[in-house]
Amino acid sequence: MVLRSERFDDVYFSAEDGLAETRHVFLAGNDLPGAWVGKECFVIAETGFGTGLNFLAAWKLFEETAERGQELHFMSVEKFPLTLEDVRSALSHWAEIEPYADALMRAYRDAGGGDVRAKITDTVSLEVQIGDANEVLPAWERPVDAWFLDGFKPASNPDMWTGTVFAAVHRLTGTGGTFATFTAAGFVRRGLRDAGFEVAKVPGFGTKRDMLRGVKP
Repeated sequence: MVLRSERFDDVYFSAEDGLAETRHVFLAGNDLPGAWVGKECFVIAETGFGTGLNFLAAWKLFEETAERGQELHFMSVEKFPLTLEDVRSALSHWAEIEPYADALMRAYRDAGGGDVRAKITDTVSLEVQIGDANEVLPAWERPVDAWFLDGFKPASNPDMWTGTVFAAVHRLTGTGGTFATFTAAGFVRRGLRDAGFEVAKVPGFGTKRDMLRGVKP
C-alpha cells in the first residue's frame, strides 16, 4: 500500500517503485553522482520533503561514491510534515535504506515536529524548514547545485509550482546548476524557462512518458 495524501489526492511516490523513481527522476535527472565530483560541498535543495525518500537515496549514493573529504548538504521545505509513524511505515518498503531511514527517524524525533537541522553524519547534513515554499524559498541565501522539484502533481498542488517558486529556484542556483522534476506540465516548463533555465523534456519513469530537467546557463 503506497502512502497517499488525502489533501492533494496524490501519492507520495510511484506505486511501481518509489526508490527506483527517485533514482531515475532526481538522481539521474541531475547527473548524480557525476555532478558532485570535485565539489568540496555539494548542495541539494528540494521542494516538498514528504517521506524523506529523495534525501535517503541521495545520501546513500553520496556515501557510495563521494571522495574523501567531500560533504553533502540537503535542504528542503515542507508545508505539511508527515507524522513519524507515517514516515517510518512508508520507508519500510526498502530494506536497503533501512539504516539510513533509522538515522532520519532520530533527526525527526529530535526536531519534535519543527524545523530539522541535523548533522546526520560527519559529511552529510540535513535541513528541513516547515512552511510554504512561496514564503520560505525567497528568504534562502545558500547557493544550490541541484534541485529536486517535487511536491505532488501541479494539478493537485498548484501552490508549489508558482512564478515565485521558480524565480527563487533560479536565483539560488549557481551557474551550471541543475534541476529535475517528475512533471512535464506545460506551464511548469514555461515557468522554469521564463525564470532563466534551459529546459528539456526527457523520458519519465515507468509508465510516465515525460519529465523535465534543466540547467542554469
